Amino acid sequence: MTRLVHPVAGALALLTILSFWLSTALVELFGTIPMIVLVKQAIPWGFLLLVPSLAIAGGSGMALNRGRTGGLGMEKKRRMPFIAANGILILAPAAFFLAWKAGQGQLDAAFYAVQIVELLAGAVNVVLLGLNMRDGLRMTGRIGNRRARRKPA
Repeated sequence: MTRLVHPVAGALALLTILSFWLSTALVELFGTIPMIVLVKQAIPWGFLLLVPSLAIAGGSGMALNRGRTGGLGMEKKRRMPFIAANGILILAPAAFFLAWKAGQGQLDAAFYAVQIVELLAGAVNVVLLGLNMRDGLRMTGRIGNRRARRKPA
């Protein structure tokens, strides 16, 4: 069961974060102010999906990696504190601040400064979670491992 739950929860978490990032970037580039307000106020509601999927992915990942040392599992485990800290210390507070500012109609310098930080931190998490997904697919053999295929010169 864990082998099924982990990739589903991880993919759901990654897709949720990616949807937050893309919706923010696209609405900032092409949307109207009411659209920006709608997106910024909707993102914290997405935490109701994101937080459980991250918790399930994290817990099931630890269970799957139990007893292993080194390898891709340890690479994934090393990334997780950065992903979690980024989410808890930067992304979640930024999302709530931006939703509040948008709700007040205050799309001012502070809003856009935090928006830039949120987009950068979100991009970092998308990359790190993407690397974890890639390594998970390598661990299961669903995609090839370049390191394993390299031949000594």
